[in-house]
Amino acid sequence: MSSESVKDDCLAWAARDPSGVLSPYKFSRRVLGKDDVSLKITHCGICYADVVMSKNKYGDSRYPLVPGHEIAGIVKEVGSCVSNFKVGDHVGVGTYVNSCRECERCNDRDEVSCEKGAIFTFNGIDTDGSITKGGYSSHIVVHESYCFRIPDGYPLASAAPLLCAGITVYNPMMRHKMNQPGKSLGVIGLGGLGHMAVKFGKAFGLKVTVLSTSISKKEEALCVLGADNFVITSDQEQMKALHKSLDFIIDTASGDHPFDPYMSLLKTAGVFVLVGFPSEVKFHPASLNIGMKTVSGSVTGGTRVTQEMLDFCAANKIYPKIEVIPIQYVNEALERMIKNDVKYRFVIDIESSLK
Repeated sequence: MSSESVKDDCLAWAARDPSGVLSPYKFSRRVLGKDDVSLKITHCGICYADVVMSKNKYGDSRYPLVPGHEIAGIVKEVGSCVSNFKVGDHVGVGTYVNSCRECERCNDRDEVSCEKGAIFTFNGIDTDGSITKGGYSSHIVVHESYCFRIPDGYPLASAAPLLCAGITVYNPMMRHKMNQPGKSLGVIGLGGLGHMAVKFGKAFGLKVTVLSTSISKKEEALCVLGADNFVITSDQEQMKALHKSLDFIIDTASGDHPFDPYMSLLKTAGVFVLVGFPSEVKFHPASLNIGMKTVSGSVTGGTRVTQEMLDFCAANKIYPKIEVIPIQYVNEALERMIKNDVKYRFVIDIESSLK
């Protein structure tokens, strides 16, 4: 099969320096390999990781940097040995595009935890030494093992945020058996990840309480997202009323915050899952030991659970709340994200605006 299409210049927007300002950029994707899928990107979600890496917050950004790891699109070409996808299929790509495919984690289709390190969709070093470039671009070439089938009829714009925000909360929810109807879930933070935790919790039949610092989110949490309860965490009376009442807590907040008050809300043997990235985690040992509580961390998820999540969302009509934008608005969107001014995920309409 001809690989002419993947030799064409790839249009993109990239950051050139730690200012994080993105502007138009052209580069070449690798030639289609026998196991590769070439994907025409139609939509790409904006994750806070895009802000962090564009601005070199970790000190390891490689410029020019093309962000984006919530990718949805349409297959335009497949390699000669590809068996799972065909031209025209709707496909997603998430936070990683390669791994060793040999270790215990990879063999269990938990590639995000690859013992040799998963290769991230952007700003990673691929096996050929090239720097990976993400979804703020016209197309991408990915080994078929790291592509996900987007169910027929599920909107591509809505599918994009599931590849990071969605799977980041779904994976630990399944791992810790939070899909038990009648159990109680607390969700800390109501952003891109938090609102998906609420949606999954309700789909699982949980009683969901949103724990927030902002009263302005109350109506949205209760009336739009369907949460059962909303608590302002600075209100000691409201927090006291929740003492030892929750089976699970998912903490999506990345800003620094105390942990002991939240741990006190868990029942005996309750589970606290951290998916945000505050600068430190501190709690008194008694908060953990008394009541036999579990504290767990999590990132995104392997290919098995990610495909499961996509199918679950389609079957249960679960859609992230999104604001679709043109690529030309991306710098404003990144600044708005820093200010938490989005409900609840920006999604770039790549197909219509990247020309």
